[in-house]
Amino acid sequence: MIHDSDRPNGGGYLLGLDSEMFRFTVHGYQRSKTNHCQCILVAYTFGHKDLQTCQVWVDRVTSFINMDDRRPKNILVFIHPLSGKGNGCRTWESVAPIFSRAKVKTKVTVTQRAGQAFDVMASIEDIELKSYDGVVSVGGDGFFNEILNGLLRSRHNAALPPAPEEIVHFVANTGTNEIEPEISNQDQDPLLQCSGSRLSSFRNGIEARSTGQNATLSFPNEHLRLGIIPAGSTDAIVICTTGTRDPITSALQIVLGKRVCLDIAQVVRWKTTTFSNDAPFVRYAASFAGYGFYGDVIKESENLRWMGPKRYDYAGTKVFLKHRSYEAEVSYVEVSEELEDPTSKNILDSGTRSFVSAEKPERVICRVNCRICSESAKTTQILTNGSSLTQYNNVRTSRWLQSKGRYLSIGAAIISNRNGRAPDGLVADAHLSDGFLHLILIKDCPRAFYLWHLTQLAKKGGNPLNFKFVEHHKTPAFTFTSCGDQSVWNLDGEVLQAHQLSAQVFRGLVSLFASGPEV
Repeated sequence: MIHDSDRPNGGGYLLGLDSEMFRFTVHGYQRSKTNHCQCILVAYTFGHKDLQTCQVWVDRVTSFINMDDRRPKNILVFIHPLSGKGNGCRTWESVAPIFSRAKVKTKVTVTQRAGQAFDVMASIEDIELKSYDGVVSVGGDGFFNEILNGLLRSRHNAALPPAPEEIVHFVANTGTNEIEPEISNQDQDPLLQCSGSRLSSFRNGIEARSTGQNATLSFPNEHLRLGIIPAGSTDAIVICTTGTRDPITSALQIVLGKRVCLDIAQVVRWKTTTFSNDAPFVRYAASFAGYGFYGDVIKESENLRWMGPKRYDYAGTKVFLKHRSYEAEVSYVEVSEELEDPTSKNILDSGTRSFVSAEKPERVICRVNCRICSESAKTTQILTNGSSLTQYNNVRTSRWLQSKGRYLSIGAAIISNRNGRAPDGLVADAHLSDGFLHLILIKDCPRAFYLWHLTQLAKKGGNPLNFKFVEHHKTPAFTFTSCGDQSVWNLDGEVLQAHQLSAQVFRGLVSLFASGPEV
């Protein structure tokens, strides 16, 4: 109730002498005028002298809100207190009132050690997990990766991609070979085949873990969504899915129940070192897997977390000055040109071109209601095991190509990976849910040319792929074998030592509380 003063300048609302009014407040948002992707909180206050009239309005508005079944009612929240500049808890405190106003129940866990979120997600019973509408991480890309792996590793059952030695080489060309896989079991899942005795026990182990907890949760999953409130060093996933690095915007998209599908890469490490005999080790990545320069930077920065986000600048400069290249062999599934989006074709292979190509391809950027992501959904095959794959993942019709040489870096971008250091990302026209990895092979070249490539990454509107020493291939799967002793990969900002690995992408495997960047 608002009591108005009978004094002319008594404050409050000027409603007249000796008057009173009842009020209610509706909380909402509006788009920022300077950044249309960013949402700004607003509140509208309505008043009436009759209390019953106000109550009717409140009940009616509330009933409309409750009819929106997209909105979550109960979510599980994990907070990384040391993410980024150590402001994970402060970030959550700034957005927690939004969840309270939206009447979203939250069960909050502030992690006390590395791997705690993974352990909770891996051990939680599916029945309990289904009681939540979503799982939200307050932290960076690496913390989200920890939650993602805890969720999927024991619940996502799919045939593994082939190990590098399971692919038979049969045609040699100039630096590139056409290869095709061995097929020993025609009744196997119609994915990239993986056979061998060492895999049978591994798969049995996954099945035993799933059935042991009466698994009822499969992926893709229409009910359970994941969310990220940015508090990390780069927050590339949030920028790519919301268009901005703003905790308020991310919190609003969560409580409003926005949904966007996200491709997920499954990475299988077959060997840690050259002579090791490891069991296959599965990891999942949502944004990027990188080797060489990218792996060295993440390894160098691990002991510099006290520096915060600046550790990447320091580690990157140090690794760049070393200018190390590595010999490796990469095989990947070829995508036919008529089915590949024309804006992503590789125009850099001609040996007659200079270091920079004059041709600049048109870019189709992933946005809200993206046409490419929507069209790719029509061609998606939903297999009996619940895994979502693109049409190119059938081993019997896939043709493999091979590239071998010395590389400064090898990267597989699942999304564009926009961030503060690369405003357009590693691949500007990569999409959230098109069923492809963007394989980027940076061949050994003079330091000055590699610096040119890096400056194009850091430039808005740059073209970092438009160099002769850069190969760019869209593919649903690839394999990797190092020819040296050291081999460190960067998976969503986390270190993975792998001498030999394979990766495949699953289209739209998880759903995020997001809608994609606004135009």
